[in-house]
Amino acid sequence: MPATVHVLAVGYADERVASTVTLLRDGATTVVVDPGMVADRRSILDPLTALGLTAEQVTDVVFSHHHPDHTLNAALFPRARFHDHMAVYRDDTWHDRDADGFAVSEHVRLLRTPGHTPEDVTTLVRTEQGLVALTHLWWHADGPAHDPFAHDPDLLAASRRAVLALGPTLIVPGHGRPFAPTDRTPA
Repeated sequence: MPATVHVLAVGYADERVASTVTLLRDGATTVVVDPGMVADRRSILDPLTALGLTAEQVTDVVFSHHHPDHTLNAALFPRARFHDHMAVYRDDTWHDRDADGFAVSEHVRLLRTPGHTPEDVTTLVRTEQGLVALTHLWWHADGPAHDPFAHDPDLLAASRRAVLALGPTLIVPGHGRPFAPTDRTPA
């Protein structure tokens, strides 16, 4: 059975900032993506509980990049392996590996997508509804068309085009509600 995707907290970036925090379930693997800043930690933990899970049952955490608004609440998941662009971390172990193509589980893979930062990673999830891309290439459905904090705007555009070329049915952006990409999605 393919993986499932559950948004635990919808992010925003205006006068305040919070990351979109997402739960992925794929067989015995339970992944939280971008457990960053939220108004209250219960914004992450309560929806997790409503899905019948505890923080201790989360097996993996993925960081799209290392900005605090996407990593701040990582310690909520004491038994998890942590994934970023270059390694897998757990307790006091650090295993180097390139994220590009790394399989977190059968239906969850990582893809290097630099642009916002040089180290950005998109999480690709195969679901019954199709491919879901969890990424900071977009903050929300409207982009922004030009990321004001992009490390390399041209690389960001190339990464956006690469993700769109995969044909995702849904994009879970860094600071907004999931959206279905259209021909008007900023590339």
